[in-house]
Amino acid sequence: MTTEATPASLQPEFDAALLRAGIADLTPEMKAQLQKYCRLLWDRNEVMNLTRHTTAEQFVFRDLLDSWQLARLLGQGEHVLDIGSGGGVPGLLLAILRPDLKLTLSDSVKKKARALEEFAAALDLQVEIYDCRAESLLESFRYDSTIARAVGPLVKLLPLLRREWLHVGRLLLLKGPRWQEELQEARQASAFLERELQLSVKAEYPIPGETWSSTILEIRPRLNDRPD
Repeated sequence: MTTEATPASLQPEFDAALLRAGIADLTPEMKAQLQKYCRLLWDRNEVMNLTRHTTAEQFVFRDLLDSWQLARLLGQGEHVLDIGSGGGVPGLLLAILRPDLKLTLSDSVKKKARALEEFAAALDLQVEIYDCRAESLLESFRYDSTIARAVGPLVKLLPLLRREWLHVGRLLLLKGPRWQEELQEARQASAFLERELQLSVKAEYPIPGETWSSTILEIRPRLNDRPD
């Protein structure tokens, strides 16, 4: 059984997990920031429910691997909105992995947004953080990509964004093994998904120690056919 990591024991478990996950391109500065983030998150998690991943192995295999895969899909200097940032995954991790990005993090729970502000300040990360629902941001701002993980099924999320697709850019969703069931449920609930949106799988990768894979979906509005 994996035990919770203390600061003294974090480094060897962290490095071993990185190797097993196939994450090999992190700089020493990134590794130091990621481990500092873990300690900040786990300390705050003792009084707030921010994460269930409280070992270096769990963090790397679930949180970091998802964020690392997502980082590879984002273009240089993109303006990115993270919906429902929670404890900072993937938003704060992207800020560490991709400092070229312009990142906006949102969470409607004020105490979570305040925790994100404290984490960002402690890590010296230049990100914008809002304690509001993402829909209100999308009414005023336009993004290149909007990202989300663990914010609800497609049948609930997609209708919330329906009026804001011009500002969403492309929607990148981190999903587990039930994403095809979610997609079918969303299609049955509303015809607009099939009529107005196009979906593609941008990445699929196994989770070490599990029998299933994570998937990153890209959803964009369909372009109207142009007359010749």
